[in-house]
Amino acid sequence: MNLMNVVDKELEVKTDFPKFIAGDTITVHYKIIEGNKERIQQFRGVVLQRAGTGHTATFTVRKMSGNIGVERIFPVSSPFISKVELNKHGKVRRARIFYLRKLTGKKARIKERKF
Repeated sequence: MNLMNVVDKELEVKTDFPKFIAGDTITVHYKIIEGNKERIQQFRGVVLQRAGTGHTATFTVRKMSGNIGVERIFPVSSPFISKVELNKHGKVRRARIFYLRKLTGKKARIKERKF
């Protein structure tokens, strides 16, 4: 048996996130610790990519704050993520939608997937 598989299995954290892919709009509820106070901050944006596997997996979320684009990379197994809400399914053809960085206004919209 491969030793890396044993370590990965031991470090695996059970997460109950909804299934989401690139193009989906999600809200990440993230715990922020300031001094001795703790609060939950919401980060709502479009998922640009999912990367990695197992306990090293990450996802990148991009939102617009005023006229400035803000991207944040979240580790899937982070203990600071309290929950993830899936707001909208996006219809995209790629796994990594970095072209969204160059677009502004109506061109930056993503069509919604209907089920």
